[in-house]
Amino acid sequence: MSAATASRRARRFVLVGAGFLLAWQVGALVGIPRRTEVVLGLYGFVLHTISGKAYSLVPSYFARRLAVPRAPTLHLPFTAGGTVGLALATVDAIPPILGTLGAAAWAIGVGVFLAALLRSVRDNLSGRETGTGDANAARRPVDRAANAFVPVALAYLALGSYETLAAHIGLPSPFHGVLPRGSHLLAAGTGAMLVFAIGFRLLPRFLVASPPRPLVAVVLPAGAIGPVLLAATLGGGPSFRVAALLEAVAVIGFGAAYATTWYRSDRRRVGLYGVLLGALSGVLAALLGLSFAFGSISAPLTVAHLRLNLLGFLGLTIVGVAYQFYPPAIGSFPGANDRTALASILCLGGGLLVEVLGLASGTALATTVGESVALVGAGLYAYLVAGVFHER
Repeated sequence: MSAATASRRARRFVLVGAGFLLAWQVGALVGIPRRTEVVLGLYGFVLHTISGKAYSLVPSYFARRLAVPRAPTLHLPFTAGGTVGLALATVDAIPPILGTLGAAAWAIGVGVFLAALLRSVRDNLSGRETGTGDANAARRPVDRAANAFVPVALAYLALGSYETLAAHIGLPSPFHGVLPRGSHLLAAGTGAMLVFAIGFRLLPRFLVASPPRPLVAVVLPAGAIGPVLLAATLGGGPSFRVAALLEAVAVIGFGAAYATTWYRSDRRRVGLYGVLLGALSGVLAALLGLSFAFGSISAPLTVAHLRLNLLGFLGLTIVGVAYQFYPPAIGSFPGANDRTALASILCLGGGLLVEVLGLASGTALATTVGESVALVGAGLYAYLVAGVFHER
């Protein structure tokens, strides 16, 4: 598969993800159920965008080529349609069969994705061959460590997708078919783990600086173990506290590693600000999660935790990286510049902060204002990526 073809197919996933992000923010403003938010934000936005880039990044990071060039074309209709079905199934008036069909379609699409990537790297699963050139030889130890945890993220994707299917059709499951457990497997296990593993390879190259190796050595194993413990112990108890601590160590450690790499760098491109705000959101989400594990849980704060993780940590990180790959300034359409990109990042991050403060204080007006500002940010992001892709 040529580089141009791979790029074109990745863009389709990014564009679909941007559409789901926009739908999610509209839904949040009008008050859709929290489960619907999870489907649109996690399955629709986060996992579609990550999958699209993984088709090109993962094989190259393992010094291989994608073995099934048509996999992205087969994958996308199933997961996009599956996401729509899963989202509609969260509405009370919708027949449950839509959820079953959505879960099945999602699982088929994920199966195509996993089969294509695993076939591509099957003779290098440990990731020891990194494709790192001699000019970056000093980065190879971190690259090998990061590669080793990519299969962990893929395993979580398989497990979380199976859990989603099990919840809708009654299959036996180690997590009893409880949807929030499956969401944690996908968000923390797949989403966050890929941010850690791919991020430790990709972001230092964007910044032309190196992360502290001790933090890399702590973040990757903690991020690998934490999600399965969280899913298994969700609800409380000593084991849940251990799981929350492990996940907090991973997220806060990654934030510290990125902040240190940022400090060491003189690069200040607009997308990198998005990743920085994403890392900060992740730290706040981790601290809030620890308060749940060692204190009490309230409904408004669980919504804040969800938004900080999905829209903040994962969402802003994805938006920032997307602007690195697809700089708006290359476009010639109205608003195609770094100022508009920065406005979208600030609206997403600022709106999220106002919303969280509103949820924490019980101020409905602040929550609504924050959601409205975040919607503007999502709209600007969708407009910019759609405009860049159209011109390409």
